[in-house]
Amino acid sequence: MQSYMQKRKWAKEKRVFLVQKGPLKGKPISVRGIQKRIEYYSQKTGIQVSCHHLRHTMATQLLNADAALVTIQDLLGHSKITTTQCYCKVSNLKVQRDYYKAINVVLQRTLPIHENVSEKGKMVITDSIIN
Repeated sequence: MQSYMQKRKWAKEKRVFLVQKGPLKGKPISVRGIQKRIEYYSQKTGIQVSCHHLRHTMATQLLNADAALVTIQDLLGHSKITTTQCYCKVSNLKVQRDYYKAINVVLQRTLPIHENVSEKGKMVITDSIIN
């Protein structure tokens, strides 16, 4: 980052992302400027992407990495948690992980569990009910 900032001595601005040409050269790039660049490169590459899509993706990835919903809410600048919930599409991976975590707790509370190790070294959990 320091190397980049030194190469960019033509701009007195301390912010990282600046307009590179035209009458606003050296001024911080606007939100609309970022949107226009994303649109330009999306069309140029044929990849469907937008700033809005990137926000959804970030929120979903953070949720799948077990970030707290209130943390994601703060990062996205939402005043209501329900707005943040709309942004977060839970992936099947998180649902599956949460399910197995919860079901193991339930099984530990209700059934005697025997752990066996298969030939491949994977743990196999079997239940046994003794009458």
